[in-house]
Amino acid sequence: MAAWGKRLAGVRGVLLDISGVLYDGGEDGGAPIRGSVEAVARLKQSRLKVRFCTNESQKSRQELVGLLRRQGFDISEGEVTAPAPATSLILKERGLRPHLLVHDGVRSEFGQIDTSNPNCVVIADAGEGFSYQNMNKAFRVLMELEKPVLISLGKGRYYKETSGLMLDVGAYMKALEYACGIEAEVVGKPSPEYFQSALKEMGVEAHEQAIMIGDDIVGDVGGAQRCGMRALQVRTGKFSLLLSAVARH
Repeated sequence: MAAWGKRLAGVRGVLLDISGVLYDGGEDGGAPIRGSVEAVARLKQSRLKVRFCTNESQKSRQELVGLLRRQGFDISEGEVTAPAPATSLILKERGLRPHLLVHDGVRSEFGQIDTSNPNCVVIADAGEGFSYQNMNKAFRVLMELEKPVLISLGKGRYYKETSGLMLDVGAYMKALEYACGIEAEVVGKPSPEYFQSALKEMGVEAHEQAIMIGDDIVGDVGGAQRCGMRALQVRTGKFSLLLSAVARH
């Protein structure tokens, strides 16, 4: 306990990942991870500032928060940093008109965005929407642009649902990068700007004052550490499933 107290000395704010840390998603809405509802409640009762930092891109922020509240979590929309609302702001600021390759559940976040005559492509975790036809359409839009712009909501490789591991947006992002000879702009973890925006909302500094808790060693832990934060990897979510796979071999 003393060692942990030393490691956490000076921490004023906690960034929490959602998928694989608080709950595992699924077609039925998923289920909270054991002890996570109580852990969030204890953090909220402490002196620490708490913010939820997610790459969730199949649900709007409103839908995600509603789901978590029904599962018993103390959470509000204003406490969540999510890539879709952040991307919407970027599109408005830069006058970009996107071709959207996204899940229907998150389209509402782009309701005020002009999508006519697209001059960029926005890709997110489209799930079943990642068909050949849809990927090829996004490819064609990019190839027809003089200066192609590809914006990806995160670049995760996979995540865990109650049914098992699920391929994430990063694999499809890489396919478009390779085919078009371009590099995507990532809005979401592990982007330093994404972490900084969450920290700004909390009013804490990355160095010594903040800690990130997640199940992804690259997106959560690695991304946070590159920003100067401390980070902890939980043994749930994708970590627990991979650990079980290793144990069987």
